[in-house]
Amino acid sequence: MRPTFLQINLKNLVHNFEAIKKFCPNTKILAAVKANAYGHGLIECSKVLEKLSVDYLGVAFIEEGLQLRKAGIKTPVLALGGISGRQIDLFLDYEIDILASSISKLEQIENKARELKKTANIHIKIDTGMERVGIHHYSDDIELIIKKALSSNYLNLVGISSHFALSESTDTSFTEQQLQNFKEVVLKFENLLPKNIIRHIANSGGILSSRDNHLNMVRPGRILYGISAGEHQDHKLDLRPVLSLLSEVAYFKIVREGNSVSYGRTWTAKKDTRVVTIPLGYGDGIFRSLSNKGNVIIRNKVYPIVGTICMDQFMVDIGPDGTAYNGDRVTFIGTDGDKSIKITDLAKLASTDALEILTHLNTRLPRIYLPEE
Repeated sequence: MRPTFLQINLKNLVHNFEAIKKFCPNTKILAAVKANAYGHGLIECSKVLEKLSVDYLGVAFIEEGLQLRKAGIKTPVLALGGISGRQIDLFLDYEIDILASSISKLEQIENKARELKKTANIHIKIDTGMERVGIHHYSDDIELIIKKALSSNYLNLVGISSHFALSESTDTSFTEQQLQNFKEVVLKFENLLPKNIIRHIANSGGILSSRDNHLNMVRPGRILYGISAGEHQDHKLDLRPVLSLLSEVAYFKIVREGNSVSYGRTWTAKKDTRVVTIPLGYGDGIFRSLSNKGNVIIRNKVYPIVGTICMDQFMVDIGPDGTAYNGDRVTFIGTDGDKSIKITDLAKLASTDALEILTHLNTRLPRIYLPEE
């Protein structure tokens, strides 16, 4: 087994799901498992969530939905991204719910469903301020798409949805405006919409920022995996990180004063020091922007990454008196003793979002799953 691997604690995934369910007791839950469950493993995490009776699994594309179905997962699946007309038959064959983001898209779905003599489950997407996909909340097309969906023998209107753009901010004004826009649409067409239609807009930040956002289904993503949705909101749920990135010391050497380390000579030893090499690099998805910024934990001590991160390795300065041996555990993300490195810490250093770092952790990294029980 490769000495560098991702450790996925499924027990913590269960804990986070149950915490979210308790926080949202009167709503359905769509668990976002897109992008390989944010790097945690699409199939393995989805199987655990199915055991927990999650109401929906959320993917981005039909290809992810097909993986779930081919793995034997029966839970309803909603593809949250824009669709390609030539793939609609796959949605129908594998019973994946579709976002209808325009009248033309709805017509494509209906035509293919009629051709195949099948019924498509659809969720109408309303754009309340994200400007990504969806019908503008002020558009006259909303009434047309609802009526067309309800009048067709080949379409089943299951849900109506939108998406928050700024739900993790301490300034909630835009989120509140988006919610108001969405509620106004639902209220305006209340007499047209099915009584049991699923109404959903709240992502992780939206779930925590206000219970008014919950409606009758929520869509947790990052908080499901124990990742902060705004540090000002962390106290609302006892989240536990699901993923750790671990490696081991592969090489030890003394670097003399004045000698540089790695490509580009971006770091030079100011005095004789001890440097160890870790078999992990940007070929695994580690951001090179963490060069000379990131840290690791070795033997319950935090040490800095020095020099440019290479494709397959990086170096760590353990100081003139540091102790490390080949084979010692190295924690890049996770906890060792009383020391920890959070994914959000790395994100700040790399000037990005935690999810970007997680979704870059690629398939070259083995994933080891700790059981949920």
